[in-house]
Amino acid sequence: MTAAGPYPTFEAFYRAEHNRMFHFFRRKVGRDEAPDLVQEAFTCVLRSGAFDRLENPNGYLTRTARNLVINRARTWHRKGCMLYQLDEARDAPLAPEQEWKIEGRDLRAAYRRALLALPKRTRRIFLMHRLKGMTYREIAEQLLISDKGVEYHMMRALRRCQNAASRHSGYT
Repeated sequence: MTAAGPYPTFEAFYRAEHNRMFHFFRRKVGRDEAPDLVQEAFTCVLRSGAFDRLENPNGYLTRTARNLVINRARTWHRKGCMLYQLDEARDAPLAPEQEWKIEGRDLRAAYRRALLALPKRTRRIFLMHRLKGMTYREIAEQLLISDKGVEYHMMRALRRCQNAASRHSGYT
């Protein structure tokens, strides 16, 4: 192809304008679809057969790019679709609520089994702290043991609960 504007060849034109077109489309349609539209814009310019006669190939390319965005919007509008960029926080896939309830029930059953397997005193101390909200000091005074003794039993119970949760979730 012969020269068009300041570009000796279409390849030189492509190399010079590719990044500008990519940034244009990225702003308009997002990063994922920009490369395809860049290719389509350059393909339209090349197929038009007008490249070698253009005085302002940049302007022609820009108009082609804008028309592609407009046509794309019209197509989406006709189809009744709306295109929004992906927002990871908003659009993250979520497990169905029913699955969560089943997993929660199974996990509670695993905790229950772990607590029932604890020695009676350890289980009692754990429940006094977790269900009644008693402090280690209050538990120690009521059961006539040291604070360190309460801490020992709590750590033992928590380790069992952690192991039960790990086994339940498949992590070891």
